[in-house]
Amino acid sequence: MLRPALACCKLYISEARNATALRAIERAAAGLRPAAVLVNAFPDDAYNRVGYTLVSPLAGGGGGGDSAPPPLHRAAFGVVAAALEAVDFGAHAGAHPRLGVVDHIAFHPLAGARLDDVAALTRAVAADIGDKLQVPTYLYGAAHGEGRTLASIRRQLGYFTPNSPGEQWRGAPDSSSLPVAPDAGPATPSRSKGVVAIGATAWVDNYNVPVHTADAAAAKRIARAVSERGGGLKFVQAMGLTHGEGVTEVACNLLDPASVGAEQVQERVRQLAAEQGLTVGEGYFTDFSQERIVELYMQSAEAEASQ
Repeated sequence: MLRPALACCKLYISEARNATALRAIERAAAGLRPAAVLVNAFPDDAYNRVGYTLVSPLAGGGGGGDSAPPPLHRAAFGVVAAALEAVDFGAHAGAHPRLGVVDHIAFHPLAGARLDDVAALTRAVAADIGDKLQVPTYLYGAAHGEGRTLASIRRQLGYFTPNSPGEQWRGAPDSSSLPVAPDAGPATPSRSKGVVAIGATAWVDNYNVPVHTADAAAAKRIARAVSERGGGLKFVQAMGLTHGEGVTEVACNLLDPASVGAEQVQERVRQLAAEQGLTVGEGYFTDFSQERIVELYMQSAEAEASQ
């Protein structure tokens, strides 16, 4: 089978404990199969968060020649709509920061796709989320006119500061105003929906390293030192977060994993932890590699074609 130009959409939903809500979201994610395929779901109970990965051919450069949007657009929009229907942001609590019911949507080009085309698709999805679902929507990466980073818009929105004791994020923000105007959607967020950041970038690996301490401040010091922003490893962003009883972790975005990969991050976190008299566990990825994601999609497409 010829391999089409593929794109991937990762959606991070602020819910991992409500089985009824998760079933509704996963039904929506599977709704356009085989045109768009759900290749991974990664739940994290401590964070009360699930990451979903959808893959589809990138038809029509993001806009499509047809009147209907391409399958990945429709699949991503369907997941967002289902999540907003099933999850109440005001009732959410977890150990991971979040902006809304749908915290973050990341589009990435895969086999044969161009980032510019994926960015056009991202902007179209963002406009639909903002206008049709009435959620303030912030663009980043290649989808944003000035290439704004995800980390920068998160900082502007107060993303990294817990709003509840015990290093927890709980409920919706008290303020009804936004410090930065959204790129799409209303200027005032709904307490039940929150806001969403959505962008297009080259591939990013998410790699987390457990640290054997309940001291969140220690994990934050390690995260700061390992990150590029703190003078550490190039192309690495990191947060120190609590992750269950007596455990924290350094949660990392590897922005150029071909240059700085998980092994380097693991070793540097180990060194930094040892300087504080701490030990670490083996790190883990929250998704498959891009090569494995393409392979899973092609297996699914071939299975459908043979029926």
